[in-house]
Amino acid sequence: MANSTPIKQKELFGHPAGLYVLFFTEMWERFSYYGMRAILVLYLVAQTTDENAGLGWSNGDALSLYGTYTMLVYLMSIPGGWIADKFLGQKKSVLYGGILLVAGHSVLAIEQMWAFYTGLGLIIAGVGMLKPNISTMVGGLYQQGDIRRDKGFTIFYIGINVGAFLSALIVGYVGETYGWHYGFGLAGIGMALGLLQYVLGQKHLRGVGDYLGKSKNEEDKEIMNKPLTKVEKDRVVVLLISFLLVIIFWGAFEQAGGLMNIYASEKTSRMLGNFEVPASWFQSLNAFFIIVLGTSVAAYWAKRKLEGKLSTGLFKMIMGLIIMGAGFFFMTGASAQFQSEGTSAMYWLVLAYLFHTVGELCISPVALSYITKLAPVKYASLMMGVYFAMTGFGNKVAGLLGEASESLGEFTIFTGIAVFCVSFGLLMLLFRRKLEALTHGAEDNERDLKYEEAEGFELADNN
Repeated sequence: MANSTPIKQKELFGHPAGLYVLFFTEMWERFSYYGMRAILVLYLVAQTTDENAGLGWSNGDALSLYGTYTMLVYLMSIPGGWIADKFLGQKKSVLYGGILLVAGHSVLAIEQMWAFYTGLGLIIAGVGMLKPNISTMVGGLYQQGDIRRDKGFTIFYIGINVGAFLSALIVGYVGETYGWHYGFGLAGIGMALGLLQYVLGQKHLRGVGDYLGKSKNEEDKEIMNKPLTKVEKDRVVVLLISFLLVIIFWGAFEQAGGLMNIYASEKTSRMLGNFEVPASWFQSLNAFFIIVLGTSVAAYWAKRKLEGKLSTGLFKMIMGLIIMGAGFFFMTGASAQFQSEGTSAMYWLVLAYLFHTVGELCISPVALSYITKLAPVKYASLMMGVYFAMTGFGNKVAGLLGEASESLGEFTIFTGIAVFCVSFGLLMLLFRRKLEALTHGAEDNERDLKYEEAEGFELADNN
């Protein structure tokens, strides 16, 4: 558990040095996870008679397993967060999760069905231990009210997507070209590198992610033992309601690894001159756009905050859902072109991923930061685990929608997703003020502490 009053951290580029330790740990964890995700469905649907043989499953069966697997990966974040809060602390939980992930990806490299299911099981457990706890540790690096927290989560999120970008290109290429199991094994090597640098970087994480149950600090003991106040309960209610946005967002967004992945493989003209772009490479577009646009989007919201304009966490998340949903209208265009011409152009996918990325930058890193602001300290990892579990339910919804496309068609599914996401986002805007009242000013006193230190005065309240 993060200490209630973080130890003063050594800084690098205006942020605690520990942020970059967590950045690279998560980068390699996402390299392993997204690398495997980029080729999982393609491996399942590849025919057993192909030169690079797969399992020969139908698209529906493959998408069903994909949805169940990605749901369980994130659903395990609830016990992972609970174990950290009650027994281990976040720091040790991340370590054990990394070990499980290395084991899982290594087992997947074995060409046996028992190894396939065992490897998936180990990865599910490993992500459940690592994912919620490393994200909560990022919040523990910053003092309450530090406006750099959102920026820090965006930097952390860029680390996630550097890993995702590289994995889709490298693991995707190796898997499709040399063999699926070589790709699975390569993902494990990446996670091993992440685990090594996490162990070596512990000196920059002192006082962050420790288990409060063994703390000798009286303040920490009081936090662990006292019941929740009404304010804390109201904030939990807001978090749980905001998780509806999370389920809907990821239910739509995760078409990337399933339906959109198959669409890129089977119905998109992927020729650039004499070179055919591998279908798995489109998975890297999202990560590429995040790396390029991440700091700009974060700076835009920070500037609005300092100017006193509307920039609350809930508002950002709602706008993220609307923007991402609008991106599916490009997939509607792709489906219409395929129906009329028998193929569709790559630019539809590029534009869809661009809008999805801007939406993701408004909702995902913001949600991580939002949880660390509103969640009761003694339940911080558990609430982060619930967030990722909602992400998992969204992944299952994505799988169900992908399966439905076999009977309803891609045009209907893509258009329906776009209309529903935009409509739900607009509906949430109507209730935003009432929901934000239940936060009891959790974001009202945010300020740029670095700016204040440099200028020697405190910024006026801009809210």
